[in-house]
Amino acid sequence: MPPPVRVAFQSIDPPSIGRNNYQQFGFREEVLEKGWNGYKSKPIPCDIHASHDVGIKVRDGSTLYCDIYRPANAVRQVPVIVAWSLFGKKYNGISIPNEVLSGLEKFEGPDPAEIVPRGFAIVNVDARGSGDSEGFVGIMESQEAEDGYDVIEALAKIPWCNGSVGLAGNSHLAIAQRFTAALQPPSLKAIAPWEACGDLYREQFVRGGIFDSGLFNFIVKHNIQGHGGVEDFHEMHQRYPKADSAYWKDKRQNISNIKITVYIIASYTSSVHIMGSIRGYPEVDTPHKWPRICPWQEWYDIWNCKQSANELASFFDRFLNGTQNEWENTPRVRTTYLRFSDDPIFNVEEDDYPIPPPPSETAVVSYNSEKYLECASFTYTFLNKARLAGLPKAVVYMSCPDSNDMDVYVLLRKADRTGKALVNLNIPWSSMADQGASPDRIEEITPQCMNTLMFHVGSLGILRASRRNIDPSRSIHENYPFHPHDRDEYVTPGAVVKLEIGIWAMGVEYEAGEGIRAEVHGNRPLLRGDFEKENEFEA
Repeated sequence: MPPPVRVAFQSIDPPSIGRNNYQQFGFREEVLEKGWNGYKSKPIPCDIHASHDVGIKVRDGSTLYCDIYRPANAVRQVPVIVAWSLFGKKYNGISIPNEVLSGLEKFEGPDPAEIVPRGFAIVNVDARGSGDSEGFVGIMESQEAEDGYDVIEALAKIPWCNGSVGLAGNSHLAIAQRFTAALQPPSLKAIAPWEACGDLYREQFVRGGIFDSGLFNFIVKHNIQGHGGVEDFHEMHQRYPKADSAYWKDKRQNISNIKITVYIIASYTSSVHIMGSIRGYPEVDTPHKWPRICPWQEWYDIWNCKQSANELASFFDRFLNGTQNEWENTPRVRTTYLRFSDDPIFNVEEDDYPIPPPPSETAVVSYNSEKYLECASFTYTFLNKARLAGLPKAVVYMSCPDSNDMDVYVLLRKADRTGKALVNLNIPWSSMADQGASPDRIEEITPQCMNTLMFHVGSLGILRASRRNIDPSRSIHENYPFHPHDRDEYVTPGAVVKLEIGIWAMGVEYEAGEGIRAEVHGNRPLLRGDFEKENEFEA
């Protein structure tokens, strides 16, 4: 299905051999023998049959290409796990030690060396327009969902496949899973979206009504190759600034159409995915769903954590192979409590999610909204050990003397007993010990190394005052208001206006004497290390 409106595209680099592990295009098959270590990384633990650049034709006649890894000596048919994205079919993970991955994995996808020996095939697909797949790159929309449907059904009919297909992977791979699953392809039996947003307007590009394509600009520059082009979101926002346009509606998943088994993974530390992942829990239309809020940065969790790999394989073994492995005894809801100055507490069982937050207090202060990190702040100090988890909301009454609009960012930070704001390392402290990293030496880390990939400063809420209108009927929770973004309601300069700002989910443990600090900023208050340095945030 073509997009509902004419789409503007920007150019991307053509594939070049060696970049992001791209190899000479052309179909070929081989058996990689046990111990193979072609990328001087992690040796594979068994013989793997590899088919490269396998073409699959979808309904509009376009051909998409994939790499297939499966057990070389399988005595029975095996299920397929698809990793779908525009990031290339072979790519070693960013910031992951060589010995952790084989190099066969798609970026942000499961490693065939970890999953194939357990009796599955891994299929790494280049989405439309990426790599050598035909067409132009469309990002998370109905066309990509239809392509996913067609590829799944084609793979299910291959003689060595048992007819059951699953989807796995994080970020774009997770988002594509939910778009495709909403179309209900018959052979798709289970999905495991690891960190997924579900509404590109409200959760990524125009969160709170404020346009920001800095992260996507980075991705286009470093991660996408193809022979056509990729959607130009800056131009499309200029054409369609409101969320009620057909263009942006096509990029909001109909999660309630998903009726198959789902394993949901999220983390508080993601600046893009947390609320989209959490929204997928109440809205997916199945009782067979298991959410887990994990303690680590998503790449570390999917690749470094043995328990996570074991759980993923167990999940798919139950629902793609039908193995009676007691997966159903997995706790229905598991969450995490960050401690910032120490490793987190995780796999905490809960009855449901979200968890209601405590009531708030009010006060009046002022700040310079144009200065980075200048803010108004309110601190509550805990007299006893405490945990806060769930969906916070800020209700603030604000005014600006010389403008008819305001960009408002509300950041919840943890403070130590001296009042100093803390940051959370998104991987275990022990994994950084050989580099001299420890909680009490965090001030020695240079600002250039402090970025939102590795460090989490706190949960953030964003809202432009002119987009404050709320549709309660579409809000998933009273503390997470749904803003239609279908009108601009400007504020009279100097007039006080009430803003209800949903803050992305949190889970934090506090010791006696530590505090929670609510900061109200006029511009994006998150870390700006080298990871984001080369991409100015567009407004």
